[in-house]
Amino acid sequence: MSAKLIKGTEIGEQILEEITGEVAEIKKKHGVVPGLVTILVGENPASMSYVTLKIKTAHRVGFKEVQDSQPADISEKDLLALIEKYNHDDSIHGILVQLPLPKHIDEKKVLNAIDPDKDVDGFHPVNVGRLMIGGNEVKFPPCTPAGIQELIVRSGVETRGAEVVVVGRSNIVGKPIANMMLQKGKGADATVTIVHTQTRNMAEHCKRADVLIVAAGVPGLVKPEWIKPGACVIDVGVNRVGEKPSKNDPNKMVALLKGDVDFEAASEIAGFITPVPGGVGPMTITMLMRNTLRSLKFKLGIK
Repeated sequence: MSAKLIKGTEIGEQILEEITGEVAEIKKKHGVVPGLVTILVGENPASMSYVTLKIKTAHRVGFKEVQDSQPADISEKDLLALIEKYNHDDSIHGILVQLPLPKHIDEKKVLNAIDPDKDVDGFHPVNVGRLMIGGNEVKFPPCTPAGIQELIVRSGVETRGAEVVVVGRSNIVGKPIANMMLQKGKGADATVTIVHTQTRNMAEHCKRADVLIVAAGVPGLVKPEWIKPGACVIDVGVNRVGEKPSKNDPNKMVALLKGDVDFEAASEIAGFITPVPGGVGPMTITMLMRNTLRSLKFKLGIK
């Protein structure tokens, strides 16, 4: 393998250590720590697992963490009232509603009810608008795109004037990361192309990319011949393609995951590449912690 591995597990650890230090310093100077509430509706196993990891990480970095679990049959009105309560709670700086929600609840209405200054996921239309404007207007960049940008910056990949191609146009990854790479500043200043299901000659666009960000959700979509030699390849896809025996217990089966890029073949051509798993995935929760810290710093007037 010629490509340098960009390990989200390692870079995420570095950032969490930085956050822990900042939290301790703010606590010492101001007597307050970031507060994060996670609202979980129902008992979706995947959501419960993800929320547990968020709670564990929040505790690790020294946050005040509130886990608010609600029954699956909670009414939309009661859920909105609960969000309003946390909107006015001065000890809470980040509000996270775990998706998906039960079908009788309008997800859009719920997400829009969160105070934009506590929307640490960065999904509120106000924060989407702030991201579009860029610069000092940005409060909470969405977590996965922010994680991607950190991976690129901390790996020493030059983006100024670079050709960046984003595969996928979702509101969660594709559109925001394209916007962020367009902005002025570190890890940005790029010329950006977005390709999607209706793009003609997708491979030709990808071949131009100095930085190729793939977030299509299609296992093995990007072939090695699509990759420019020496390019930085960020694979956001985490696709379950089967099962395999666990390393710790051969009798136990675990999910076999594959990215949107043919990793083994691409590694022989790319200059940098993220693995799946262990690449972009660990960065999402890390960036959630950083956004919650940012929320408190905004409140305290700390740059």
